[in-house]
Amino acid sequence: MKLFADKLDAHLSRQTAPVYLLHGDEPYQLMQLGDKLREHARSTGFDERQVLIANEEADWAAFREAADSMSLFAEKRIIELRLPTGKPGRTGGEVLKQYCANPAPDVLLVITSARLDRGGSSSAWFKAIDKAGVTIAVWPVEPAKLHRWLGDKLAAHGLQATPDALSLITERVEGNMLAAAQEVERLALLYPAGELGADDVLAAVSDSARYSIGDLVQAALAGQGARAVRIVRGLRDEAVAPVLILWSLSQEIRSGARAAEACEQGVSVDAAIKGAGVWQSRAAPLKTAMSRHNANSWLNMLVATTQLDRLVKGHAAGDVWDTFESLCVQLAGNKDTCLPIDQAGL
Repeated sequence: MKLFADKLDAHLSRQTAPVYLLHGDEPYQLMQLGDKLREHARSTGFDERQVLIANEEADWAAFREAADSMSLFAEKRIIELRLPTGKPGRTGGEVLKQYCANPAPDVLLVITSARLDRGGSSSAWFKAIDKAGVTIAVWPVEPAKLHRWLGDKLAAHGLQATPDALSLITERVEGNMLAAAQEVERLALLYPAGELGADDVLAAVSDSARYSIGDLVQAALAGQGARAVRIVRGLRDEAVAPVLILWSLSQEIRSGARAAEACEQGVSVDAAIKGAGVWQSRAAPLKTAMSRHNANSWLNMLVATTQLDRLVKGHAAGDVWDTFESLCVQLAGNKDTCLPIDQAGL
């Protein structure tokens, strides 16, 4: 069965499944879930532990051997299988299907995988694990939830963080839960129990934020101009390819321009967005941006993406990253602040 990460404790208090699959791209949460399973396994008699990493076909022979062999030192054991790519391949998929059809009674199998794409989560081997045991998807923590999480963690150390302090920490460690946990521990060591203010955080917290291109697009569409600029700078520092950023922004702006033109011809917003070929998961953020822009401002931004394309390819003079910041500020703004291309300096 599929289980939410925050429901694992309740699940383990009732039962232990023979197989657990933890998959996602948030290392800290994967580590925490793995620790809970290991602790639970030890408390229920799984005294021996074996770790296997499946990178090549030969590694699956090692897994078969480990699963079929009898333990020399303990009656029950835990096997941890790591899938770094999230793709077991044809051989690995068959091995997992066969194992899940008849799990060893003295083995607790814990599989940790990279984030699975749609093909992985709909594969036969995934379904076999889901039927025989438990699958848990781990997702990055949204800023609002991270804000609460940090407050709870600091409170556990006797620190009552002010709203400004929490916002500052969230801003600096967003998208990096491991860094967030480390900063909580550092603050707990540096300051005694009591109120924790923004000045305390400024003196102690390093900038460990980690962003994705998707974060940038979401921030700009949502009207979060300052955050969008901060993400652009973070992507620059992480040496993210400008062409990838441009492709994502251009896709949204092109869709917005098409939908806005349809709206001005009398089509409803929802129908216009659908007619522009926008996926349902992207419709709500784009609809938010459309409430701020008209067809003319979308077209101005579309022209800006053309200029950016020339900059990225080295066919025009200018600073690519400054231009990205300007475009994102315009997208996060409205029709009144979105200047024509020659006035915007793009």
